Amino acid sequence: MNRLRELREDNDLLQRELAMKLGISQRNYSYFETGKTMLTDEILLKLARFYNTSIDYILYKTDIREPYPESIMQ
Repeated sequence: MNRLRELREDNDLLQRELAMKLGISQRNYSYFETGKTMLTDEILLKLARFYNTSIDYILYKTDIREPYPESIMQ
C-alpha cells in the first residue's frame, strides 16, 4: 500500500473528501495516490500540513511520522 493511501485510510477519509479539502478533483487526487501523476510541491505541502507529518515521510525518505520541529525548519 502506498503512503498516501495509508494516511488517508488511517484518517477514515474517502478520496473525494480529501480532494475537497485539498481543493482538487477526486480524479486528480486518485492520480496522485496511484502514481499516475507526480505530486506537486503545493499538494505535498498541503498533505504534510493536513496530516501533521513531514514531506519526507510522505515520500518514503523517513519512517518517522512526526513533523520536523519548527527549529529545524528555520
